[in-house]
Amino acid sequence: MTKIATDHKAPVAKKVPYTHSAHQQDRNDPYHWMRLTDEQKESKQPDQQTLDVLEYLNAENAHTKEVMAPEKELESELYDEMVARIKKTDESVPYFRNEYWYYTRFEDKKEYPIYCRKHLTQENSEEVLLDVNILAEGHAYFDVGGLSISPDNKWLAYGVDKVSRRIYEIHFKNLETNATLDYVLKGTTGGATWANDNLTLFYTLKDEKTLRSDKTLKHILHTNPDRDALVYHEKEEAFYSGIYKTKSDKYLVVWSSSTLTNHYQILEADNPHGAFRDFSPKIEGHEYSIAHHEDKFLVLTNKDAVNFQLMVVPETNTEIDNWKELIGHREDVFLEGIEVFNDFLVVEERKNGLLELRIMNQRAGTEHYIDFAEEAYTAYSSVNVDFNSEILRFGYTSMTTPSSVYDYNMTTKEKTLLKQQEVVGGYTIANYATKRLYIESRDGVKIPVSIVYKKGIELDQSNPLLLYGYGSYGSTIDPYFSSVRLSLLDRGFVFAIAHVRGGQTMGRKWYEEGKMFKKKNTFFDFIDAAEGLIEAGYTQKSNLYAMGGSAGGLLMGAVINLRPDLFHGIVAAVPFVDVVSTMLDDSIPLTTGEYDEWGDPNNRDSYEYMCSYSPYDNVIAQPYPNMLVTTGYHDSQVQYWEPAKWVAKLRATKTSNNLLLLHTNLEAGHGGASGRFEQLKETALEYAFLLKLSGNTTLRNN
Repeated sequence: MTKIATDHKAPVAKKVPYTHSAHQQDRNDPYHWMRLTDEQKESKQPDQQTLDVLEYLNAENAHTKEVMAPEKELESELYDEMVARIKKTDESVPYFRNEYWYYTRFEDKKEYPIYCRKHLTQENSEEVLLDVNILAEGHAYFDVGGLSISPDNKWLAYGVDKVSRRIYEIHFKNLETNATLDYVLKGTTGGATWANDNLTLFYTLKDEKTLRSDKTLKHILHTNPDRDALVYHEKEEAFYSGIYKTKSDKYLVVWSSSTLTNHYQILEADNPHGAFRDFSPKIEGHEYSIAHHEDKFLVLTNKDAVNFQLMVVPETNTEIDNWKELIGHREDVFLEGIEVFNDFLVVEERKNGLLELRIMNQRAGTEHYIDFAEEAYTAYSSVNVDFNSEILRFGYTSMTTPSSVYDYNMTTKEKTLLKQQEVVGGYTIANYATKRLYIESRDGVKIPVSIVYKKGIELDQSNPLLLYGYGSYGSTIDPYFSSVRLSLLDRGFVFAIAHVRGGQTMGRKWYEEGKMFKKKNTFFDFIDAAEGLIEAGYTQKSNLYAMGGSAGGLLMGAVINLRPDLFHGIVAAVPFVDVVSTMLDDSIPLTTGEYDEWGDPNNRDSYEYMCSYSPYDNVIAQPYPNMLVTTGYHDSQVQYWEPAKWVAKLRATKTSNNLLLLHTNLEAGHGGASGRFEQLKETALEYAFLLKLSGNTTLRNN
């Protein structure tokens, strides 16, 4: 085994010859040895390969720690700042469902939430459902999800993940006695859906290897889980499946979805032992969602409508031939979602890159939009579980407005602010400014860019500017407030989000133009947005930085291969960079289900297109910018070996002496640490790295 230097020199990973072959083409991968199986990672007696991998990852961590040592005080100061802005004792806005007010609260200095409820009125005594701080004792990572209360309010089902692989055990707690059943449901997504009999519930298993949710089972409380009946098995590898109950509580819905196709089966929740029936036949390429209301279903569909349209169909005859138009297709408006109430329908419509909330009175036949005054903002329907309410709860934020929760009376149009995120220590919106720019890309498309900065700085080329991007899966990164980000803004950074193609900022076509054989548009948009910001005088190359995570990390990798000269520094978090090898291996989680996003490399044309941009495969001898790369050893979304291999190859190939750092959280996965304070340590490292590069490392407390 090659000794890895851990002094002033960067670690040098050994090379072991390995060749990938596909379509009569070979790809050399000398760092393939870094890939471990789950069995190897979890073994209490690690083999030599596992020891080699851990030695390398620890050496990289030690190198990062050594390089960043001069900024240790800065990193600590940043962390303390971020923690200080968080209200330590806090609670969510309560919502009412089935006789109880539910809320989540945090206690001072504690990392995890406490889930609570009160009966009928908020003045009644508190009932603690779960104190996750107690449950998490002794665990380096602990996540609770999928809390579900039985209709009679007596039982709580909840999922627990202690590894960060997003595989949960479902536990059951009797809320009358506080006793927990002596068995769990293993290998699940964490969620459970109760039938209306208070005894039967449905849950979904994950494939042990691919982590694909593919089997929905029926469990009867107090019975042996080994006898649970299989309700549905999704055998197509490109599809995921699961189950939920409609907001009306009338129907159980088994869903099955790939990137481009949806299918549903329904069953009355009063009849849990009956047979599910198809909502409508599965049609490849047909995306839609369903919501129940009285004697009908509302259907949001892309049939003959790239930006989607809203249809209605009787609940007794739901096949597609019976669907009738309620809101037709519009070229300039993307229908993102709906929220159904007994008397009202709320439609989320995206126009000119911003989400609007359209309120439709289903009884009176009238409608209106909620007015939002800011130039760039994020609005969304929040927790709305009361089917009979005339109150819409929605969330609102912008790059200068802290996250806010409103109740909106859909009849009187009265808007009530229930809570705005408190920034401890004081925050004045008037001290910061936000803008929305539209920068022309190389093919003439206008790319929206949202910007925030602290007033008082000169918007010129002397400013360090951090440009953030994602651009995949149709995921839209809307303008949002971050108290953490203030640590950069207060030190003179400008922060910008490039709303590149691959998301859905400008509608469904925006997504279609940034995927599959048009994926490179995402990279070109980001580069063009960066150059546009320079041309507009917001910064210059020596002050320009970029950040992205997961598929946004792929964006970072592709961009620096194409334009390594454009950025002074890059932060790539849990980056998906070994695209070709991963997409060719259907044993890796989340691979086959993403063929509609990236393409199937078993097809030669898709393979060759992926090879042309895959960051790992396109590393060449050139001067790369300064880089910080982060990953999690237990990451189920992007396996740790992708960034580890990438860093090793970059270090062996690059011609510059710029920094190249890899930090691996050996106890976490894709989302990082599980505690609300602990996770800020990685953010502090990232910000300290950026400030180190910008030359602004002066401690504010000195």
